[in-house]
Amino acid sequence: MRKADRLNDIVHHLRRMHQAVTAQTLAETFEVSHRTIYRDIQDLINSGVPILGEAGVGYVIDKKYHLPPIMFDADELEAIALGISMVSNWTDEKFAEKAQSAYKKIQATLPAPLINELHQISTFSAPSRYKIPWEVNFTEVRECIRRKHLVSFSYLDLNEQQSTRVVRPLALISFSPIWLLTGWCELRNAFRNFRLDRISEFTKLNTRYKDEKDKSLATYLKMVKEEEDT
Repeated sequence: MRKADRLNDIVHHLRRMHQAVTAQTLAETFEVSHRTIYRDIQDLINSGVPILGEAGVGYVIDKKYHLPPIMFDADELEAIALGISMVSNWTDEKFAEKAQSAYKKIQATLPAPLINELHQISTFSAPSRYKIPWEVNFTEVRECIRRKHLVSFSYLDLNEQQSTRVVRPLALISFSPIWLLTGWCELRNAFRNFRLDRISEFTKLNTRYKDEKDKSLATYLKMVKEEEDT
């Protein structure tokens, strides 16, 4: 078990206990030496965790203490960092800035051992947007999805046929390096996926659509799952 994971687990273990827990018990629980437990406890105290007690007596955690809203193990941190890297490299500048802002907020809440884990992460994504660029404003598409605005655009399909579509935008899906806009197409009266790099003249309409079960993202995802299972 990595140190950052063990520190996290020690905090959770102490919070569950109703009486002092000795270093020996902690050492047996986490299969490490007494000396390691002493160092871990001191690291937690130094990072602001209110642990009371001393070696030979036992340790308790202040019952008023609440775990910070962000408490991750090393693998979770790596997954988050990879996600932030993907957003930074695969979307647009504005969304990339938001990803980096989130990264800094996460970093600011972490104890020192976890910050060290964060700095040692070596899982990244490579830029892909510039291999298949798109003209559409990525942030505007996200806003239309969030606020349920109908959109219209010109679309060039794989047969090089151009058409004008009015769509209920439901989701943006990445099949790197390709981004798809998934939505309900009013022209085809069905769910459709549109490649961002084949969309032009994207326009947000003033009309906002109301949720309809048969035209929802949940229904689309259920349909996809059923097709995969057959």
